Amino acid sequence: MPLLRFPLGLISSTIAMASQLCRIMRPDDANIVGNVHGGTILKMIEEAGAIISTRHCNSQKGETCVAALARVERTDFLSPMCIGEVAHVSAEITYTSKHSVEVQVTVMSENILTGARRVTNKAALWYVPLSLKNVDRVLEVPPLVYARKEQEEEGRKRYEAQKLERMETKWKNGDIMQPSINPEPYTVSYSQSTLIHLVGPSDCTLHGFVHGGVTMKLMDEVAGIVAARHCKTNVVTASVDAINFHDKIQKGCVITISGRMTFTSNKSMEIEVLVDADPVTLHSQERYRAASAFVTYVSLSKEGKTLAVPQLLVETEEEKKRFEEGKSRYLQMKAKRQAQIDAAPQK
Repeated sequence: MPLLRFPLGLISSTIAMASQLCRIMRPDDANIVGNVHGGTILKMIEEAGAIISTRHCNSQKGETCVAALARVERTDFLSPMCIGEVAHVSAEITYTSKHSVEVQVTVMSENILTGARRVTNKAALWYVPLSLKNVDRVLEVPPLVYARKEQEEEGRKRYEAQKLERMETKWKNGDIMQPSINPEPYTVSYSQSTLIHLVGPSDCTLHGFVHGGVTMKLMDEVAGIVAARHCKTNVVTASVDAINFHDKIQKGCVITISGRMTFTSNKSMEIEVLVDADPVTLHSQERYRAASAFVTYVSLSKEGKTLAVPQLLVETEEEKKRFEEGKSRYLQMKAKRQAQIDAAPQK
């Protein structure tokens, strides 16, 4: 059971606005060479975010609610975590709008033999409070007390940017992945993978909806299978682009998680992952798109060194279009990282 801690002396309206989850990484958290699955870390990140945002949304008198994950901003895996290390997941509420909460999360790994610590992940998540009387109704969020006016202004800019991106992504997601017969190696169809999962009680909150972290873990698993099929090597998650949750998934739904390669650089692979939900027990509701994301993987040698990635062979016009879009995202992120390096103070 993860340990939850509340640091004292933090800015708050009625409760502490930061918390921490700690858990030792076990063999079932990792791949065959001992690297912890990116999905395991993503699930812990979401757990910490859900706890703190739900606490905040219920911090004032009013209708009881539960915070539901709406979006995860780009998440970089800065360093791999291994079996036996302790994951420290720290979450802090950094902005609130009328109907949403932004949670910033930092993940550190600790070697309990040496005491050495290092940052492995940083993430930003957005939650919305849903009424327990009617989970289709979004409630208002208690306002956050800011230490400086600039913090509120910066948060508002992030809120407006993610809101715009969520709307753009929702209109793009009508695509369905179709299987191919006897595909050639290194093509999109060759590594394309699908996982079908029946949503059970252990996947859900007490209110019958899937934990966002469960969905993210399954998405990362499918992306990992796609990457491994393409490279035939050990692969690890390098980053996750924004994950958008378009709709809730109820207990009893059958979800289909599909992944396909969209772009390869010399040493990285971008995989698109789509989650579709089929409410098989509700004849009145049709299958719908529940979540989508782009995940970047890298190939590693036995010594942990990055390896060259086989070039993706694109065949159709749609595949060529997705490849160019992926290349654009790759170049933009590469330029952003270089700008951050250039702006950093010289030691």
